[in-house]
Amino acid sequence: MPRGTRKNSKKQAEENGSLDLPLLQLANQADERLDIPAMEQWLWDAACKIRGSTDAPKFKDFILPLIFYKRLSDVFDDEYEKCAEKFGGGDLARAFIEADHKDAIKNNRQPIVRYYVPHEYRWDAIRFHPKDGLGEFITTAMREVAKRNPGLSGTLTLKDYNEKQSNQRVLDNDPLKDLIEVISRHRLGLKNTNADVLGEAYEYLLRKFAEGQGQSAGEFLTPSEVGWLIAEIIDPEPYTKIYDPTCGSGRLLTKPRLVFNRKHPGEESKAPRLFGQELNPTTFAIAKMNMFLQDFTDTQIEIGDTFRQPKFTVDKKVMRFDYVVANPMWNQDNYGADAYEEDSFERFKDGIASKSSADWGWVQHIWASLKDNGRAAVVLDTGAVSRGSGSQNKNQERDIRKVFVERDRVEGVILLPENLFYNTTAPGVVILLNRLKPLNRKGEFLLINAADYFVKGDPKNILTQEGIKAVDEVYRNWETREKLSKVVKLEELREADYNLSPSQFVDVSDKVVHRSIEDILTDLAIARQERQWADKDLDEVLAKLNLSVKE
Repeated sequence: MPRGTRKNSKKQAEENGSLDLPLLQLANQADERLDIPAMEQWLWDAACKIRGSTDAPKFKDFILPLIFYKRLSDVFDDEYEKCAEKFGGGDLARAFIEADHKDAIKNNRQPIVRYYVPHEYRWDAIRFHPKDGLGEFITTAMREVAKRNPGLSGTLTLKDYNEKQSNQRVLDNDPLKDLIEVISRHRLGLKNTNADVLGEAYEYLLRKFAEGQGQSAGEFLTPSEVGWLIAEIIDPEPYTKIYDPTCGSGRLLTKPRLVFNRKHPGEESKAPRLFGQELNPTTFAIAKMNMFLQDFTDTQIEIGDTFRQPKFTVDKKVMRFDYVVANPMWNQDNYGADAYEEDSFERFKDGIASKSSADWGWVQHIWASLKDNGRAAVVLDTGAVSRGSGSQNKNQERDIRKVFVERDRVEGVILLPENLFYNTTAPGVVILLNRLKPLNRKGEFLLINAADYFVKGDPKNILTQEGIKAVDEVYRNWETREKLSKVVKLEELREADYNLSPSQFVDVSDKVVHRSIEDILTDLAIARQERQWADKDLDEVLAKLNLSVKE
């Protein structure tokens, strides 16, 4: 067997006394095929191995890079074996791969293997390393692999596995060893799972972490079903570009591309390219890992504050994209007037949003990032489409919203069910923008109330597939549908003082039938007469029994 990795692994395991799985099971790993439920359960078991399900989310920064590293290592092993078969030997293949990789980096070209993992840092070297010094070895391995693969910058250097706080290890070698052993149960090679399955399982793990992290979770993960709804509405064309200025873990950004792949089988080479920027270094690393796991290697993720310093620029203006999807943090209060006035990218021409909420600052950035025929879907707090309307006082949000409505930039608003998001029970809305609305939709706006399309979950509600399909249908057909949607005219929104809340225009409750006073009085008279008859009958029965009712 070329390279002899698996054979040596068994021998090394026996020498270290760390082999707790049957040899037959290890041998069968090469040919096993994992589906989504099996992979989800396996990854969650691995996460819980550290401290149990309650504390597992606290250790996501340790767990996620290990799963990512195992995928890199297993895929490299697969590609290495193909090369060994081609060149007739493991040593020759190893030397060729290493030389090719160095040349590829030097000449900025694609190497013959996706990522290079040196023999001394492969997954089995981690798995069978003695407990003593394990955390330090993992940290070294990850940093060395990141150094040899510039594209992995910012991912594998996320965590120090030997980290200490108050002179105590954050994650001791014993639970770390147990975690690695559980992750080692299955292979994550090219034959064992495809990128889509691994991506879904990875999102499941992120979702489980989010459920345990409460408020902070909303900063890195948009509920999966909301992402699928947006992806169906965006429905990207071939050879386009999609951008997320606040990309979090990257799952909202990947979904339109997954929808494209589903609708255009065999045309992955035409799939949209993805671009994202993220402020938080840890979340940035998770987003990059996500893209690699999905095999979206042409994706570009940058780190930094998009509001103050967007990284995607051309000629001192923001780069423009075919589509923008975003779920910025709602009601951010850390951008004052200076952030707008000092902007050098010509983004905030329609007004300065209130310091208490940057929602319409983000909408302006997104609008500036769209091509002349571009479309966007932005997830925001419900108040973003109604605050200030009906007030006699000046309101910055309402004034910017008025500009967007009057200039026909808004295509529609979707009201989501409550308690979907990890950091709030508020329902949220999706604002749809379109720089090139069809002529037959000019001056019209589609307001969709999907508040009732959910099932109860624990701890969060879930937007239903029925709801996603219904919303997509009325959007495609530009349709007014009872208890779901209404196409409203510009004049109606003017009368509502630019309140775009779907609940103001689409009533999803059962209609209350009001009866006339005359009918009510007639029914009361009949009821009074029937009671008198019943009292008379009762008196007769009591009289026959020589009984009477005391007054």
